[in-house]
Amino acid sequence: MTKHTTAAKATTQATEQATEQATKQALPRGRHKLSREEVTGAQRERMLHAMAEAMAERGYVATPVAEIIRRAGVSRETFYQQFASKQDCFLAGLEQAMDGLRAAMSEALSGDGGPIERFERLLGIYLDALAGDPATARLFLIEVYAAGPDVARRRAELQEPFLDGLVSVFGARTERGRFACQALLAAIVALATNAIAAGNVDALRALRAPLVDLARAGLQLAP
Repeated sequence: MTKHTTAAKATTQATEQATEQATKQALPRGRHKLSREEVTGAQRERMLHAMAEAMAERGYVATPVAEIIRRAGVSRETFYQQFASKQDCFLAGLEQAMDGLRAAMSEALSGDGGPIERFERLLGIYLDALAGDPATARLFLIEVYAAGPDVARRRAELQEPFLDGLVSVFGARTERGRFACQALLAAIVALATNAIAAGNVDALRALRAPLVDLARAGLQLAP
């Protein structure tokens, strides 16, 4: 066995020991009232948070599973009990983030007001969510492409409810109207992605007025 092999083995053992120690410290000592499901849920949340944190700093490609479990304080076995791969973990985080955003935007859809007023509420919720957590926004607007075509396709599927929301707001009942809403959604996402890529939160928030003007000028759709 070479010196390099011995050193690598020692490093791996030390990392695993540190991870197991962090796992023990992350849950209450001794007897506790947490069910197995609650423990599993807590571990999952820690792993998703660690994944988002690590990838926001390092990027998708440069973040190995080892970095996620180190930050989460769980073992490799625990990680693979819940996720099939790094990509699977990323996808779970994407779905969770989109679910939260969708829930917030559904409240705006149920409010009163005309099409432009309701659109402005929807847009405001979306832009405020991105501006409030630009690191996570970068993860799911930019790093999503590094995660592979399957994840990019899944993101497109997850955006369908947002498209449906625009269709509802503008009362679009034709293919032409739906396409116009799709183009508006694509413009919103593209412009927001550019602002996030530039690290310019002020520019992100400043998109609200011109996008509302765009909707007012060209997307008050005929049924």
